[in-house]
Amino acid sequence: MKILVIDDDLLLLRTIARILSADGHQVLTASEGGRGMAIFARERPDMVLTDIVMPGQEGFETILALRRDERPVKIVAMSGSDAEMLDVAGLIGADATIQKPFRAQELLACIRGLAEAPLASS
Repeated sequence: MKILVIDDDLLLLRTIARILSADGHQVLTASEGGRGMAIFARERPDMVLTDIVMPGQEGFETILALRRDERPVKIVAMSGSDAEMLDVAGLIGADATIQKPFRAQELLACIRGLAEAPLASS
């Protein structure tokens, strides 16, 4: 599966990319939502993982932009802030959420569960 990961924490971004690559996924990365949307338009990933709090285009804007796109995509919202931010992400279009910090096994379980779920249309 082709997965786009958007996070401004470069260490975490690289770590997530390594975890997903080791699990057999093709991973694309961006450090903020605007760059992520450009990569999304060009590469058409199957899934997008996005942080919520980032400089530039933050996660809520990114989720809304992804949902306006004509092609449905599975979205996972990530946040180290309070759980209410993840609740909002779910309300505006994230298919799944994950609270930071998380373990590799938690991330992979989230990705695998979402990959097996039917793709909702926008």
